[in-house]
Amino acid sequence: MKFLLVEDNPDLAQAVVSRLRLDGHVIDHAEKLDDASAFVATGEYDLILLDIMLPDGDGRDFLKQQRARGLDTPVIVLTARSQVSDRVGSLDLGADDYLTKPFDHAELEARCRAVLRRRSGSSKTRVELGGIVFDPVAGSLSVRGTPVTLRNRELRLLELFLNARGQVFSKQKLADRLFSYENDVSENAIEVYVGRLRKHLEHSDLTITTMRGLGYRLDQNE
Repeated sequence: MKFLLVEDNPDLAQAVVSRLRLDGHVIDHAEKLDDASAFVATGEYDLILLDIMLPDGDGRDFLKQQRARGLDTPVIVLTARSQVSDRVGSLDLGADDYLTKPFDHAELEARCRAVLRRRSGSSKTRVELGGIVFDPVAGSLSVRGTPVTLRNRELRLLELFLNARGQVFSKQKLADRLFSYENDVSENAIEVYVGRLRKHLEHSDLTITTMRGLGYRLDQNE
């Protein structure tokens, strides 16, 4: 998954980014609302973690503006304010959840998973399809009952394909979803990751189809 963290506290931001990257997620970090707006305008995210008090404004105003513009990306508000009215106000503006600082990182991870499950309309994360059993939370994959070890980006690539079966992903879009803004990624790198994932799936009924000039699509063999 690709997350945007909007947080001006450098120590907290570094801790959150490091923890989520250990789970294999791709994280872009904005210290100000102006930077966050630029990220949202040019990138696509699965989840936004949004602080309230930022150097150039109130995160709730940013949330309100983005919702008014049609942004439907899930948002978890991170706030030091514990009053019920503050939390309810954030939810009314379009937040999907909130977390009061200081928070435990394990709880943050659990809240992220819960929000993403609700948005996908599913109460479970494990996928059983075409001879595979895939659990993105545990980072596990088995093909025809045989465990397969995935590297982090291979895992996230499979998760991306499974969450949008039948959708065509260009190489640029895959690069945007698998790497953070600070990474310089070539099309060859995307081809390498797709090739590795194809090998992992070769004994299943799932195929990554190359759509010439367009990109890649995950198909289930009949």
